Amino acid sequence: MTSFVDPDRVQFEAFKGLNRDHPIEMLNLVRFRAKAEYPVDHALADAGLTGAQAYRNYGVETAPIIERIGASILWRGAFQTTLIGPSDEVWDEVFIARYPNAHAFLEMVTDPIYRSAVIHRQAAVETSRLIRCAPTKIGTSFG
Repeated sequence: MTSFVDPDRVQFEAFKGLNRDHPIEMLNLVRFRAKAEYPVDHALADAGLTGAQAYRNYGVETAPIIERIGASILWRGAFQTTLIGPSDEVWDEVFIARYPNAHAFLEMVTDPIYRSAVIHRQAAVETSRLIRCAPTKIGTSFG
């Protein structure tokens, strides 16, 4: 299975090319490694952390940035099963993060503190999906 941890250049450029001046919601699907994989020279390389523990470190270190840019976790759920889709896509974290606009998201990912904290995410994540969505009208029917 191919792992997806960081965006590739083409995907990031496509993200940046979209309208930045409206709220965005990012669907996050995350599967953790059984054991975190930090670079050998990192202080936590031999700490024996699980992927979930490393991801919690990422959350703790990035929380002040999330608050500062006006973002929030809109929804969080506990994965149970996939009804339609690949049966091997099992997720440990499923949540939707709301950002006031794409400028705020880009501010977050370029913040020096965030860039330092992302090492925990990279150590924690086996694979993930990060899907940008624009909020639309909520209704009572599909389509």
